[in-house]
Amino acid sequence: MKYDVYGIGNALVDMEFKVNDEFFTDNNVEKGLMTLVEEDRQNELLEVLHTMQNDEIKKACGGSAANTVIAVSQFGGNSFYSCKVSNDETGKFYLGDLKENGVHTKYTPETAPEGTTGKCMVMVTPDAERTMNTYLGITATFGEDELVEEEIKNSKWLYIEGYLVASPSGQKAALKAKKIARENGVKVAFTMSDPNMVKFFRDNVAEILDGGVDLLFCNEAEAMEFTQTDDMMKAREEMKKHAKRFAITLGKNGAILWDETTFIDIEPYKTTAIDSNGAGDMFAGAFLYALTHGHGMADAGSLASLASSKIVSQFGPRLTWAEAKEVVNQFTESNE
Repeated sequence: MKYDVYGIGNALVDMEFKVNDEFFTDNNVEKGLMTLVEEDRQNELLEVLHTMQNDEIKKACGGSAANTVIAVSQFGGNSFYSCKVSNDETGKFYLGDLKENGVHTKYTPETAPEGTTGKCMVMVTPDAERTMNTYLGITATFGEDELVEEEIKNSKWLYIEGYLVASPSGQKAALKAKKIARENGVKVAFTMSDPNMVKFFRDNVAEILDGGVDLLFCNEAEAMEFTQTDDMMKAREEMKKHAKRFAITLGKNGAILWDETTFIDIEPYKTTAIDSNGAGDMFAGAFLYALTHGHGMADAGSLASLASSKIVSQFGPRLTWAEAKEVVNQFTESNE
């Protein structure tokens, strides 16, 4: 197989800022969630931050699935990412960053369409929680045309980002990609991405999960929202109907896995959390890397837990190449 993971999702340039809770109150921002906003609203918030001399601390090509396929690449896997950016400066930055991180994609700065590339403001508070205000730009029209069927067929796993359910064309593309994967023996993984996606686009999430997926990623809030219960034990039982295997992340309490026969508790690694941005994306990336490199569910969970503990202890949604190598070495040594 040419690729370990073929990801599909939104392409957003992440701009990260440190803020306090008052900023949310003063500017009417809902804390702890991803909110879609118009470009004017995003510019207004950026203006406030710049007036406060609060400059971005990180800028990188992002979007949930992009962070995941970059993690796969950094750990030593091969990945492809289907996304949509435009030929503006932000889009050129995005494609350059993707390439630097070893990820293959369809567009080049010369072939990308006209338009405005999406941007995501990631606001991190002292309690390490991340709040996102996203202007989708051209990625709102991500659709079937962005898929490269041959490359899906040449991959071990298809990884679908849950944020795509918010757009009719994104939903169609996700369903088509799943169909191509199913017809060609490619395993399908889906991440719910955000409690708001499950809350407001529940039917779309259910449509993607119809007929099941090989692996489902979600956090506690998403699992309970989707299964309409506030009892985690009931939620995890219900999840068995929708996925062959799944991983439910529990924040500082680690994760719970279902491997088709047994529940597996994954212990958390001790860490001081300063920024939860990208933790779930990194968990999925490390997990998929492990599964595509000969490891079982329990080992995949351990690597994912270790990698995401490193992510939350620093600013930004990804590791450096050296840090990724260090994580793999630590994991390999503990398995010997």
